[in-house]
Amino acid sequence: MTRRYDVVVLGAGAAGMMCALKAGQRGLRVLVLDHARAPGEKIRISGGGRCNFTNLHAGPANYISGNRHFAKSALARYTPRDFLALVEKHRIAWHEKTLGQLFCDDSAKDIIRMLLAEMQAGDVELRLQQPVGAVEKSEDGFRIALDGGVVEARALVVATGGKSIPKMGATGLAYRIAEQFGLPVTETRPALVPLTLEPAMLEKLSALSGIAVEAEVRHGKTGFREALLFTHRGLSGPSILQISSYWREGDAITLSLEPDVDLFARLKQARRDNGRQAVQTALGEILPRRLAQFFAEDLRLTAPLADQSDRALQAISTAVQAWSLKPAGSEGYRTAEVTLGGVDVGALDSRSMQAKAVPGLYFIGECVDVTGWLGGYNFQWAWASGHVCGEALAA
Repeated sequence: MTRRYDVVVLGAGAAGMMCALKAGQRGLRVLVLDHARAPGEKIRISGGGRCNFTNLHAGPANYISGNRHFAKSALARYTPRDFLALVEKHRIAWHEKTLGQLFCDDSAKDIIRMLLAEMQAGDVELRLQQPVGAVEKSEDGFRIALDGGVVEARALVVATGGKSIPKMGATGLAYRIAEQFGLPVTETRPALVPLTLEPAMLEKLSALSGIAVEAEVRHGKTGFREALLFTHRGLSGPSILQISSYWREGDAITLSLEPDVDLFARLKQARRDNGRQAVQTALGEILPRRLAQFFAEDLRLTAPLADQSDRALQAISTAVQAWSLKPAGSEGYRTAEVTLGGVDVGALDSRSMQAKAVPGLYFIGECVDVTGWLGGYNFQWAWASGHVCGEALAA
């Protein structure tokens, strides 16, 4: 038996649910399909279980895309304040943590319950544990093969995400559907992901595992100033996750540890105050002690501060605050928060997310070549792209 809908949405994640609730509340008959056992699984695990659901500062400059202007329309038409109004409508307590990042006070599940309630208000039908088979163009829309039947719809919205966190069910379905209908897909790679180091460097830094320090991490002209964490695999922490979206294999990154400190001036002052102390001791007043010890040993700083010339102190400062490291790779999709790249935005209408060459076919959220920074930006893209798509479907 074939059942017909106005819209079928593939994917019950952030973008898919937002699109479905918008279209449903505008009077369309909407079906959402997902192969997972529960909706919004990536929402549930995000933000340490509290969901960093948006960022107050989200704008086009916070996104990476083949066309830096593509996201402007959606982000302008559905802002962080718009989503916050929805959160407050459902009386979900929230707080701003840092850098404009908004989190639930209680649980990420509050956001999922909110979206499900809004979908219910639009009479949206949700089918879980429902693998999708063949997707075909029909005379007046699309035909989707499911276990035990076929559904048809005037419009098909692909919101199945990227390849990140495969244990949560991530697949490349969106890319396969795009290619099936002739839409180009840009190179995809893990993003917002910890970076790994080659064995010799990992051994050299092994004593630093578990140490966190404020840092500015740079790749070319791009830099992020947030915490850095040394791990048993390499480097992590917000600053590293951010720069991973820009880094490429074979490139070096530059670490400036405690970048707000004028290290050269502090070392000269320490030399004046107590020239007999070891350099490691002076560094230990600024850096975590194990990190200070690492630099003292690596730079063979055995003489006391009094015996260190200005040139020597400048070299120490450079080693700490212009430290060039060449990562070996990343931890991959297993731990990546998002996928960089995706359905080429040149093939989509930025106002509706519809494929220019395939009327009725839409792509939204992470599967599109729009990737946000760490800190709620990718959720805001999901809400915004889902919103404009849902509105366009009902126009």
